[in-house]
Amino acid sequence: MSLGNSLFNARKKSGLSQEEVAEKLGVSRQTISKWELDETLPDIRQSKKLSTLYHMTLDELVDFDIKVKEIEEVIEKTTEETSHKIDWTQMWAKKYPILTSYQKEVDTGSYVSKLQEMLTRLRLDYGYNDEDAFLVLKDILAQIWNPH
Repeated sequence: MSLGNSLFNARKKSGLSQEEVAEKLGVSRQTISKWELDETLPDIRQSKKLSTLYHMTLDELVDFDIKVKEIEEVIEKTTEETSHKIDWTQMWAKKYPILTSYQKEVDTGSYVSKLQEMLTRLRLDYGYNDEDAFLVLKDILAQIWNPH
């Protein structure tokens, strides 16, 4: 995503018009438009003012992706009660169908005992509760496979 798109999305997310941003920064509305259209770039001082105005860090502003931000906000707002009502496997299976088909092919029993042993080690060695031990193990597995 271009810097202009990031600036446009951050401004829209903040509920501000180009005129309002221009007034707060002491520039013209056309200047804001040119930044958002990638015709020109704000200088570092103006970029810092924009990040403050949009309530984000400069790094967040430069890499702002409205879709990612919306997903993050939904996750943050999801209560524990609601989370327990969601069949996460079915939800993720919409994107990764293997999650609903592997049980027919893989002998999960041999993996379950080894994974339970690892969870027990995390609980005993570090004092993690069941959920935290599971999340740590999940994160360790994610580190092994990183597509990026």
